[in-house]
Amino acid sequence: MENTFQKTLVAVLTFGGGIALLCIFVFIHINQGNVSIPVSTVRDAIFAPEDTLAHHTVRVLRLPRAVMGILAGGALAVAGVVLQTVTKNPLASASTLGIHSGTYFAVVATTVFFPAVLVGNGIIAAFLGGIITFLIVFILSGGNSATPVRMVLAGMIVTFLFSSLTSVLQIFYENETAGLFLWGSGTLVQNDWSGVHFSWPFILAGFIVLLFMAFRLDTLSLGDDVAIALGQNVNTVKFISVIAAVMLTSVTVSVVGPIGFVGLVAPHIIKLIGYRKHLPLIIASFIWGGNVLLFADILARIIDPSFSELPVGAITALIGAPWLIWLVLRLKRAKYGDEVTSVTAGKTTMDMSLKVVIPMLIVLIVLVFCISLASGNYGFEPMVTLQALFGESNDFMKGLIVDLRLPRALVALLSGMVLAVSGLIFQGVLRNPLADPSVIGITSGAGVGALLTMYVFGVSAAWIPVGAIIGSFVFFLMVMIFAIRAEFKPTILALLGIGVSAFGSAIVQILVVRADIGVASALTWLSGTTYAKGWSELVNYLVWPVVIIFPLLVIRMRVLDTLALGDDTAKGLGMRVMSARFQLAFLATLLAALSVAAVGAIGFVGLIAPHIARLLVGPANQRLLPVTILIGGALLVVADLFSRTLLAPNEIPSGVLVAIIGAPYFLWLMKKRA
Repeated sequence: MENTFQKTLVAVLTFGGGIALLCIFVFIHINQGNVSIPVSTVRDAIFAPEDTLAHHTVRVLRLPRAVMGILAGGALAVAGVVLQTVTKNPLASASTLGIHSGTYFAVVATTVFFPAVLVGNGIIAAFLGGIITFLIVFILSGGNSATPVRMVLAGMIVTFLFSSLTSVLQIFYENETAGLFLWGSGTLVQNDWSGVHFSWPFILAGFIVLLFMAFRLDTLSLGDDVAIALGQNVNTVKFISVIAAVMLTSVTVSVVGPIGFVGLVAPHIIKLIGYRKHLPLIIASFIWGGNVLLFADILARIIDPSFSELPVGAITALIGAPWLIWLVLRLKRAKYGDEVTSVTAGKTTMDMSLKVVIPMLIVLIVLVFCISLASGNYGFEPMVTLQALFGESNDFMKGLIVDLRLPRALVALLSGMVLAVSGLIFQGVLRNPLADPSVIGITSGAGVGALLTMYVFGVSAAWIPVGAIIGSFVFFLMVMIFAIRAEFKPTILALLGIGVSAFGSAIVQILVVRADIGVASALTWLSGTTYAKGWSELVNYLVWPVVIIFPLLVIRMRVLDTLALGDDTAKGLGMRVMSARFQLAFLATLLAALSVAAVGAIGFVGLIAPHIARLLVGPANQRLLPVTILIGGALLVVADLFSRTLLAPNEIPSGVLVAIIGAPYFLWLMKKRA
């Protein structure tokens, strides 16, 4: 009797309480704005409308936004439930599997290249982009044998790739994509009922289909073998469920943009309450998904009550990233194992001698460096470059090559070296082959610190690197605290890094919108660029870390080899493990922060360079260090050269090019190890 009463109470609080909270949020949401409207007026406008300005404001401007928030939040939450069941991955959602980035890229690309076919808010493009992205992630992570970690990591890399491609389109087609930056960060802004009228039939259809599939999803959650034994066509169930989930996601993206983490937070709230059957789980997740998204939008307008809209997607990331971190720590006892090390660490395939590798890399760098100096808007001019360097040219060409191209190429070279070494150290310290300043959130922290310094505290530009360093160290401390909690398990740390990085990126998005930075310039800086970098960046941020920190690391590289043996062995050899980790991670963080201060948030260099080095010379860190330094420098010099010449006179941010090169390589590596 008591058990029945308890279940009834839980159901009443889950469904009745959820709907009641939804009504409260709707009233609060409608009453937010530059003009305060009494609750009685809101009630009358909804239930007894009159032809007055206040009633029109409620019914035409504010109510559609609230209703769209309920529909979008509910759709994303239900999609999250289905994706978690089909992929057997408690961390799955449209954002963690990269579906949002795929749908967003598809809509932006269609807007730029095929505007004539952009019908119905771009839902067809969004749907196709979502389906293709899901298939890419599903196949590359191992298909039906994919583990939760492998799938989320594939989603992360695909997100990096599509985000970079989207940034390229937005930078080069700023007029065609005008207004898509705020939408691309997720916004519930509605000027009328058109968004609601367009989306509700699709959302209702997807919701009903999944309600009919609920009992089959219950069976599917028991495992494929059990479902087949019970006479179920597993592939059909998965196909229909994924199509419905992607449709819910794509219709939401087509109206309000990619809003992340709702599909992760809301389903887990219901699961924590105790629901496992899919019928109540889907219904309750819809209700609480609406609550999560409305609460985030309310919070966004409390933070910034002015006319400038904060992207609600950034607020959901601020809420959802800590939730993801908590969820990963809570699930750390699950069967994650240490598969990431076998997935991506890379096996020695060449075992080349340093006497061969280092001269080859130096020759490559010199060759690319010379080509970079001789290339520009006037084509390839090696003779003119030689004359400018040796004082036999006119002042214009001398200034162009000596004062612009030369320092820029040197900045790219040293930035690449610094980032590569930072990644190598983090991979060794955290025992995580996916560790990289951009992946584990250090770069995001540096970006947050730099933007706070520039646009909140309003100090001079000379203090920007100080802000970047402080921000990166705050995030570094967060990562190290989580690393200790996770017992330095590589798989757990990879997932925690995604959460920390998403949290930092959300703050950066909010600061960009609040500071009203131009979209193209903001995207360029956030992507990382060597554009217009000169002697000041070289001297202030890059020369002294190479001169001072690199020699220190040469002396300390044996420590990384000892840490690789495991904590117990390292302690047995007399090492103070925690102190050694913090000292090395401190130096790696300092390197990453200085790089961000010089060239912005360039990712993937610190991820790719150590992997290529391992493939060439093996895992010994003393051999890896010089090779990683040279590969990192070569990567960014090549990226800088292509950034200037591929679409000259336009420029692609170097960080975007590195991501476009690095993401496919990493996905190939994952597929190869699958």
